[in-house]
Amino acid sequence: MSTDGVNVDRRRLLIGATAAVGAVGVAGVAVPFVKSWNPSAKAKAAGAPVTADISQIEPGQRAVFEWRGKPVWVVRRTPEMLRTLSTHDSKLNDPNSEVETQQPAYAKNPTRSIKPEFLVLTGICTHLGCSPLFRPEVAAADLGADWVGGFFCPCHGSRFDLAGRVFSGVPAPTNLVVPPYRYVTDSVIVIGEDTV
Repeated sequence: MSTDGVNVDRRRLLIGATAAVGAVGVAGVAVPFVKSWNPSAKAKAAGAPVTADISQIEPGQRAVFEWRGKPVWVVRRTPEMLRTLSTHDSKLNDPNSEVETQQPAYAKNPTRSIKPEFLVLTGICTHLGCSPLFRPEVAAADLGADWVGGFFCPCHGSRFDLAGRVFSGVPAPTNLVVPPYRYVTDSVIVIGEDTV
């Protein structure tokens, strides 16, 4: 030991204590910083699947749910609405839903749905992203005598049938999108998850 008045043991203790407090401080700052890289609860919820109870939807009516910040429509079609689907294929741009990205494989059918009675669509026009109006009435006076019911986008005049298929000669290039969904029970669906 040196005799010049320096207490080496005390110096080592102070250096060790300072290092320990510094390490705790670095950890205290690093943990929140690293956690900030994870998506927020709001961001996780925005992309999470949504459970929808469709039991209260009356025949001929539509309910609106939200998934990933977009409106998702569930329409309970009547037998009459379903009958109209085969009457206008020649007037449609893509009657057989050939554009693969517009619907899951299980919805690539004439009704574009798992169960014909219930149609599930993303309520955004494929032209410029407007939200079309639900116009289920047949031969609506303002839409012409050949109107069989469906969706009408007032922004630029695009028309879709009750399966979300786009009519020819309108600005929208493709059918309305069918999001992934699955049935949990006969009256509850999960939007955002495919069938298993």
